[in-house]
Amino acid sequence: MAQIQVAKNRAPRTVKREEHGANGFTADEKAAMKERSRELRQAKAGKADGEAEVLAKIAAMQKSDRVMAKRVHEIVRATAPELSSRTWYGMPAYAKDGKVVCFFKCAQKFKTRYATLGFSDRANLDEGDMWPTEFALTAFSAEVEDRVTTLVQRAVS
Repeated sequence: MAQIQVAKNRAPRTVKREEHGANGFTADEKAAMKERSRELRQAKAGKADGEAEVLAKIAAMQKSDRVMAKRVHEIVRATAPELSSRTWYGMPAYAKDGKVVCFFKCAQKFKTRYATLGFSDRANLDEGDMWPTEFALTAFSAEVEDRVTTLVQRAVS
């Protein structure tokens, strides 16, 4: 019977094993799940003030994320006033009929290289058989502003 050799030169893990708890989630992921649970309890009790919560989350971000989140918030509110502001896993998000359409995820939250503007399956961005659902944001320019505006318009169309 032949023995199976285990590869010794494996690719390095992107997250160190120590960062994961016994259930496989990082502390940041656990915190996001706890925030989501709190959001659901507040909504059920009718105590959620989405706009105030979103503005508080934006104000608590590091400067680079805060600048982009604030601009995304302004664009979404101006472009799609029918969307309501709320938090979603502790991130600024925008919903239609109670369902999240788009959200801003700051780089700081999960210790990533860049912030993202993401869209749920409720967004009307379908384009053929494959399309992006999150877009990396590293800085805001006129071109980025135009692209975000166009994406939000399409998402709610």
